[in-house]
Amino acid sequence: MRRRDLLKAAPLLAASPLATPALAQAPKPLRFIPQANLTSLDPIWTTAVITYNHAYMVYDTLYGYDGAGQIRPQMCAGHQISADGLTWTFTLRDGLVFHDNQKVLARDCAQSILRWGSRDSFGQHLMRYINEVVALDDSRFAIRLKRPCPQLLFGLGARQCFVMPERVASRPGTEQLTDPTGSGPFRFLKDEWVSGARCAYSRFDGYVPRQEPPAFFAGGKVANFERVEWIVQPDPATAAAALRTGEVDWLETPLIDLCPMLKKSPGVYTAVVDPGGWLMFMVLNNLNPPLDNPKVRQAIQMALDQRTFVESVVGEQNDLAIIPTALFAPTMPMANAAGLEHLTGPRDIAGAKKLIAESGYKGEPVMIMAPSDQAALSQMSEVARALFQSIGLNVDYQSMDWGSVVTRRANQNPVDQGGWGAFVTVMSPLTAANPGSMLPLRGNGRKGWFGWPTDERLEQLREAWFDAPDLAAQKAISEQVQLRYFDTVPFLVLCRMLQPMAFRSDIKDVVAASFPVFWGARRA
Repeated sequence: MRRRDLLKAAPLLAASPLATPALAQAPKPLRFIPQANLTSLDPIWTTAVITYNHAYMVYDTLYGYDGAGQIRPQMCAGHQISADGLTWTFTLRDGLVFHDNQKVLARDCAQSILRWGSRDSFGQHLMRYINEVVALDDSRFAIRLKRPCPQLLFGLGARQCFVMPERVASRPGTEQLTDPTGSGPFRFLKDEWVSGARCAYSRFDGYVPRQEPPAFFAGGKVANFERVEWIVQPDPATAAAALRTGEVDWLETPLIDLCPMLKKSPGVYTAVVDPGGWLMFMVLNNLNPPLDNPKVRQAIQMALDQRTFVESVVGEQNDLAIIPTALFAPTMPMANAAGLEHLTGPRDIAGAKKLIAESGYKGEPVMIMAPSDQAALSQMSEVARALFQSIGLNVDYQSMDWGSVVTRRANQNPVDQGGWGAFVTVMSPLTAANPGSMLPLRGNGRKGWFGWPTDERLEQLREAWFDAPDLAAQKAISEQVQLRYFDTVPFLVLCRMLQPMAFRSDIKDVVAASFPVFWGARRA
């Protein structure tokens, strides 16, 4: 069956769990189909995007990224920095309470920072600068540093440093939390959560928004809906049909093939909410042959055509493609074109085959994990298989659901012991903002993110970026990082694409952000 025929084959909505009666006299909830099933409530324990979507509803952050390059106070009223730059004193704004109606205290914030810093890759690096995080009284806490830390506010405002009650945040970051108590604009209705089917949120009337317009993850977070319902629907045709008939209000990731049809449907519109574009990239296992050999990785890059990858998903919708593209999101200050000629020149299949031969390749299979339930990732996995085979690599292509990919990717063993070779995944513009936040751009081997490249020079450059005193110095180091990336190819930048969301026409004022946020949005 062709993907463009999916809608014709959609099952009747009468047989779908989407068709449930509305509550009499109750205000109409916002009904949303997320990109995937919510399986974990802990945004510190996992990096799953669906959990971040959940977390931005129920938690608040001390600072917030505003989409224009600035980190602005959010839960904090502001901060002061000592003359030597080593003591930062933060003051909470008035009116902050948790969903259990307990006041948010400075010690809750301090413990939340420590738990986040024990787990998040950016936070772990910041903790190397920090002597202590300590509550001074109920409304003030201090971060005392070993040396000046120019990136401290970026970490607190753009790296999912969510504030939890001290009793919750005192649990180790390696332990998955199940208590969803936050202080954000919505409460999670845990009793209604049926994993694989649905979950729901109610407006938290105790939340006091900032008195300013919303901007990305900053500003006033006004909840205009009393209730938000998430409905899991993995079939894209059924999801699109539900939107067209008004059974749901919002699709996070409609199948791009169906977007032209949705644009023409009465009562529906599509919109790109984040102009930064999602980075589509292929993780390469630097531990297992043949991808442990830099010549093999360089050969793949030599033959890689970004247009082929992006067109496999967007087809003729060229306005959704951002190519050529390098590491850092084009809307972020660190974006640059250093070394981009590695991807823009003529593709050299013959040269790639020659480099493979020079590498001493012995025919070892590259095991590609292809997620069958993620359309864009599956399509790009097929393109990657053809690319690898075109330059003489032996491919072991294994289709599996995304949950299986997530489970197996943590295995550092050889393939015959449960390991793997490569898989395609996606990165938000905010994660792809700079050398510090970009998860796979590490060189610390088995201690790093999946793929585990070892590159001392890359680690040195990353350290220098954290220490860089101003924007000009940060940009200069980011160019060096990108050049190093193109030389060593720890993973593959496949393309960057814009993913539209789809809405009923009465849903207005959706706030632009890297993840769907539900404050600000209203029903006209």
